[in-house]
Amino acid sequence: MLKVGDRAPEFTLPDDTGTDRSLTDFLKDGALVLYFYPADFTPGCTRQACALRDLSSMLVAAGLRVVGVSPQSPESHAKFRAQYQLPFPLLCDQHKEVIKMYGLNGPLGFGVRRGTYLIDPAKRIRGAVLADFAIDKHEQFVREAIATAGGSGTTG
Repeated sequence: MLKVGDRAPEFTLPDDTGTDRSLTDFLKDGALVLYFYPADFTPGCTRQACALRDLSSMLVAAGLRVVGVSPQSPESHAKFRAQYQLPFPLLCDQHKEVIKMYGLNGPLGFGVRRGTYLIDPAKRIRGAVLADFAIDKHEQFVREAIATAGGSGTTG
């Protein structure tokens, strides 16, 4: 996993509509909560996505954007977003290239680790949390990011 102070690797991935989106594009409007999750429609991932959905008005008020990344297809992401009314884009990393760049490939290359980063507009990691099964740690991390309005020093 990347550490606080590291430079966030640039990437371009298709979103749930098939449109290519880059880290630079997301950071144009301020800091970003970039979260990685194993799979659409699984209980833990659904809980995590819905927690972020429920915090969306607070995130917007704090000037933060949210983007999710997992290995599923644009079609799977589109269904997941629609079913749970997720107000943020989901990116498709079907070859796990970005997942690997961010240090979240699963043990022995299987699966995806659940990690969340706070990235500032200068592409610096300002906070990070890794908790594969503790969804509450990710929600608390995001709440702390909101409270500090994207300030530095938030870690999990």
